Amino acid sequence: MIEKIHHIGIAVHSLDEALKFYRDTFGLHVHAQDTVQDQGVKAALLTIGSSEIELLEPLSPESAVGRFLARKGEGLHHICFQTPDVDGDLQALKEKSVELVDQQPRRGIAGMICFLHPKASRGVLVELATPMEMYKAPE
Repeated sequence: MIEKIHHIGIAVHSLDEALKFYRDTFGLHVHAQDTVQDQGVKAALLTIGSSEIELLEPLSPESAVGRFLARKGEGLHHICFQTPDVDGDLQALKEKSVELVDQQPRRGIAGMICFLHPKASRGVLVELATPMEMYKAPE
């Protein structure tokens, strides 16, 4: 199921300001940057060793990340585990009655992704991701 920590998600008010810190201060490379409309965020992935940091700026205060920022302020938002088979893992979690946010994988900046509900993982928002270069759609 889990191969490694793919990334740690950090919610920020301003992606540009956060990039000034993580990219310009620490010298981290921006691997990808995109607007993910269905998640309501502008996101950037910065490489750090074999993992990444994902910076998330909400497109609106009503988005999930916008609501998170209003409640908790900037900071750690989620942890993402890389898996070779997000579809199969999601099905296995359903069979174990794990509480989920997503009932099927969807496209995200990290590849094909799904989220587990924090109630299922002791208060931590967990994301599973299969990078697009590894993803094979179910037949």
